[in-house]
Amino acid sequence: MATDMSKIDNSRSGGVRVYVPPFKVARMMNDVKDKNSEEYQRLTWDALRKSINGLVNKLNAANVKHLIPELFAENLIRGRGLFCRSCMKSQMASPSFTDVFAAMVAVINTKFPQVGHLLLRRVVLQLRRAYKRNDKPQLLAAVKFIAHLVNQLVAHEILALELLTVLLDNPTDDSVQVAVSFVIECGSTLQDLSPKGFYGVFERFRGILHEGVIHKRIQYLVENLFAIRKTKFKGYPAVRSELDLVEQEEQLTHEISLQDDIDPEINLDIFKLDADFLENELKYEKLKKDILGEESDDGEENPSSDDGEEKDEVDDDYDYDEQQMLIQDETETNLVNLRRTVYLTIMGSVSFEECGHKLLKIKLEPGQEMVICSMILDCCSQEKTYNRFYGLLGQRFCTIKKVYQDSFEECFVQQYSMIHRLETNKIRNVAMVFAHLLAADALPWNVLSYIRLTEDDTTSSSRIFLKFLFQELSEHLGISALNKRLTDPTMSNSFQSIFPKDNPRNTRFSINFFTSIGLGGITEDLRCYLKNMPQLIMQQQKCDSESGDNASSSESESGSDSSSSSSGIVRKRSKSCSNGRHKRRKLRRRN
Repeated sequence: MATDMSKIDNSRSGGVRVYVPPFKVARMMNDVKDKNSEEYQRLTWDALRKSINGLVNKLNAANVKHLIPELFAENLIRGRGLFCRSCMKSQMASPSFTDVFAAMVAVINTKFPQVGHLLLRRVVLQLRRAYKRNDKPQLLAAVKFIAHLVNQLVAHEILALELLTVLLDNPTDDSVQVAVSFVIECGSTLQDLSPKGFYGVFERFRGILHEGVIHKRIQYLVENLFAIRKTKFKGYPAVRSELDLVEQEEQLTHEISLQDDIDPEINLDIFKLDADFLENELKYEKLKKDILGEESDDGEENPSSDDGEEKDEVDDDYDYDEQQMLIQDETETNLVNLRRTVYLTIMGSVSFEECGHKLLKIKLEPGQEMVICSMILDCCSQEKTYNRFYGLLGQRFCTIKKVYQDSFEECFVQQYSMIHRLETNKIRNVAMVFAHLLAADALPWNVLSYIRLTEDDTTSSSRIFLKFLFQELSEHLGISALNKRLTDPTMSNSFQSIFPKDNPRNTRFSINFFTSIGLGGITEDLRCYLKNMPQLIMQQQKCDSESGDNASSSESESGSDSSSSSSGIVRKRSKSCSNGRHKRRKLRRRN
């Protein structure tokens, strides 16, 4: 059974540990009048040590988020040596909890970098000592701690590469085994942060296999490591989701080398009298309130008169100022947090029904529906292959509220206008989402009116997008149903930009495009139009000429009617001239 560290006092009487109950320690501290005396400082030091040991020993993945604020409540500046020693002892006793200890250190390192740096130095010293003594259990524990500190970005990846170089320089069975376990723990991180160095490490592993200087059991471990690398360390994540507590931008990374002269600062583990004890305690109290967001508990009230009128006036002024103050967040923090929430919800859902149910529970401000639609498309575009999950999720939102349908229409316009910025894989995924929405009638087909299929108005990226879009529509609906939908007379205005008839050049381009992607069947009407286009042009010219002649004859008739004072001979001449013109026109038509 584990011993409760909070019940053990390090003060020795005749070489025997003496148990001092916590309530008795508190009573002893209250009895001391001089808070700056050595007796009081020693009592607080012992209480700090017991508290840190108790919190570290209770740490696990489930309660790490709750214990970290309690650790910040203790004076980690004064007890940083105690904290590092307690972490290293607990990690050595329970190596399976190494990632939990590393996550805790990563959070504390963001506020107190000196604590993280001290711990890293001591772990490196422990590793060097174990390597020289050939102490394999202690070496494995230290290597695992360093690996997870690298995963949490507390330690720089150069330290990991340097450690692997040392272990594989003169390979033995033990050193290669330690190196394999180290790469399994932090290989995913090294692959992202230093791909060239990571490649060099595996080349060294391959050389060791070819040399054949290690035992067959170790060779199997190395071969298994190559298999894990081939799967991109699937099943061996760098940081578990419940332990990803620090944003990458907030983390402070320490650079340290195995060859550096390291001072472990052992004196920090021993009690020393502090001349400015009370002042330092007050400084940490203020720092703790800033970190934990606590309000000042001064216990002082505003002076008020007997009837309380002055206090009411102060409260009224405060309420008035609070109402008048309008804080505008120009950093879009709320938007970033919303996008993160939507992303985590989508990634953590098993089915589209579960995801839609969770996303609908998110409280949105007016106009933020667009964020959900854009995040669905962004998540889909990041997939290696198209996942039908996103199409069904988008369909669900479009059928629930009209505002989501309008948002997806706007997304279609935005995506098509910026399609040249996407890679081919992303273009395919986005096109297949919109094809699913169109085939399911979740998105109105008039969004296609934004597309103008001509050589001048399209790019290579937009043509790839249209290829995937229409091919997926043909697979969903069938070529005959798709053709029927595109030739619907009620939607002709929406599709006239896809099947242009304004110019023979544009018409031929549209026909050639659909034929090249295997959908020439939907261009039958366009082919008939192109075939009959010369006759249509002649008929149009004929109609234009007849309309012009009718207009001129009507003008001449109106002019003759208006000249009532002219003679009959002039009327006969004008009539004979008009008859002559009609005869010449008939002869021209016959010819």
